[in-house]
Amino acid sequence: MSVTIRPAVPADAALVFALVHELADYEKLSQEVDATPEMIAAALFADKPRAFCDIAEWNGAAAGCALWFLNFSSFRGRSGVYLEDIFVRPAFRGKGLGKALMAQLARRCIDNGWTRFEWAVLDWNKPSIDFYKSIGATVMEDWRICRMSGAALETFARGAAP
Repeated sequence: MSVTIRPAVPADAALVFALVHELADYEKLSQEVDATPEMIAAALFADKPRAFCDIAEWNGAAAGCALWFLNFSSFRGRSGVYLEDIFVRPAFRGKGLGKALMAQLARRCIDNGWTRFEWAVLDWNKPSIDFYKSIGATVMEDWRICRMSGAALETFARGAAP
């Protein structure tokens, strides 16, 4: 049995979109998805892409993906990778695909001189937290993610208080 990690290509846009939907279902966040396959394609395959995706295959079958983009650390003065989404389809879990996707991103950081590899995990997702710790990640308990979107974003952008 073999694992292959490869960069997504334009023909994968519908697959990436499907995997994002499967992840949203798993996280009980399907109502949050308003992306379309066309939006995914535009983000990943534009002349100057803003996001990137690696596809994991198990014996040639699409099994999962890692969607990521570059961030920047002012303290370190270098870019890093922010992993937006990682997902392995349930039928393919336990075969090392998640670890292979993560290792590919870690190698990309090292090869490019990027300083950090970061991501967020839902606090209820104990299997993922345990996995991340098992590969050497630090779960930063003292940091909280802040997000502004939707009506709050629009209101704040217009200078009004929420």
